[in-house]
Amino acid sequence: MNVLCLDIVYFMAKEKARFFTFLLYPDGEGFPSDWEIRLELIGQPIAISPLHDQDKDKKNGGYKKRHYHGIYVANNPVTADSVRVRIQRALSSEVEECKAIARVQIVRTSIENVYLYLTHESKDAVVKKKHRYDKEDIKHLNCFDISRYVVLDTEVKGELFNVVVSIIRIYMLENIFDLYDFVDEHGENYGLTINIVNEVIQGKTGFMKLLFDGAYQRRKRGQGPKENLVSEE
Repeated sequence: MNVLCLDIVYFMAKEKARFFTFLLYPDGEGFPSDWEIRLELIGQPIAISPLHDQDKDKKNGGYKKRHYHGIYVANNPVTADSVRVRIQRALSSEVEECKAIARVQIVRTSIENVYLYLTHESKDAVVKKKHRYDKEDIKHLNCFDISRYVVLDTEVKGELFNVVVSIIRIYMLENIFDLYDFVDEHGENYGLTINIVNEVIQGKTGFMKLLFDGAYQRRKRGQGPKENLVSEE
């Protein structure tokens, strides 16, 4: 291996990030039966895919070894090796080392796309016609919430903010709690969660106050909300 390759390997080993992917093989050596509890005790947000037991092995025929895909979220930037060690220690016991973890890697694409891949709903997986798994079987440990980690681009933020403005105007929501209640009940119809709302209204306190005041004034004049405009569920 030449010096350049060694430098690249060294750099990748020392590179730090917050989001990582990994594989778990339930039939691997030392894989514990209480693995979910052990992972939860790590204390970091982790998402685990449904068991991938229908992935076709195009090279050798049949199916690939059963496995889980995982997403690990660190509080601060750390190396992939430190994440591997932490997960391995959590899954190992005093008498047996768990060797069922593999491919701990930094997430270099959209975290949302990686999350969709847990069930093969990402664009790449759909194009390759991979077996789709049930998203209801995704395990969310330590309050893992994908909406907290999705970074919205400027254009999408603008579009979603316009949706929020329209909702406040049409339904005459008078304060942030009314808005949160509306999103809890109808947000899915508009592509909104409370975390997304918080992100798109950030830095717009003055404008939001004008919107809520306007809704209050309309209600005071006896104008009711246009309830019939709620999206059909």
